[in-house]
Amino acid sequence: MASAPQPNLPLFYNDLMPLNSRDHKTFKTRPMESADWLKGQHAIPLTVDEFVQAQRDFPIVFSSGENPLPLALMGLNEGVNTFIDDNGKINDPIYLPAYIRRYPFMLAKLSQETDDLSLCFDPTAGSIGDFDEGEALFDGESATENTKRILKFCEDFEHAGQRTKAFIDELKKHELLMEGEIGISTQENPDKPFVYRGFQMVNQEKLRELDGETLKTWNQNGMMALIFAHIFSLDLMRSIFARQQSQGKVPAQQG
Repeated sequence: MASAPQPNLPLFYNDLMPLNSRDHKTFKTRPMESADWLKGQHAIPLTVDEFVQAQRDFPIVFSSGENPLPLALMGLNEGVNTFIDDNGKINDPIYLPAYIRRYPFMLAKLSQETDDLSLCFDPTAGSIGDFDEGEALFDGESATENTKRILKFCEDFEHAGQRTKAFIDELKKHELLMEGEIGISTQENPDKPFVYRGFQMVNQEKLRELDGETLKTWNQNGMMALIFAHIFSLDLMRSIFARQQSQGKVPAQQG
């Protein structure tokens, strides 16, 4: 069983192996008892299809750099996820981004010579293997309904990724993304706020200056709703900070 050639593995994934009925004919999937792999992850990739649901629980920001991605912030500091306890359990009734729900599966290219994508999985995940109990992935040579559901979810995720890229391309075309910064003061030290940078956000001043035709088009195709979901979600930065504070996960200030 050979792993797919993935020199730079995505977030969460330790390895990738193409799923096939020859090598994995007896494999089953089972629910994950914990999500230890989430404990140290504070920023989770998000698709535009999820903005409206995700903005109720998380700030939605964009990564820095030339190729920004939407991110749901589950913590404000590296290595801090305020929604995962020490046992890897999610105890809050929150929206779980599709990127999390997709794991340990994903579609990946097995060769640089083709654009075809194959269903792959992370063999280190612990939720897929030759178990006595669980949902079978194959019935002889044929994929089970379980595998078909997984494949469709991964395909839908890829399509959502294409819509997300189109959304980002529009923001970049109109130069609407700017470097973000937020200062959060505490009662203990009101004159020395915690300052968070290293992300991008929509420039609301430039947004207001857009021409009427663009605004009309974006209002009709739903893009304005996505932008506002992002903008409204930024108020949750302080809520996430408060969660970190209550959990004792706010880093000490320097100086």
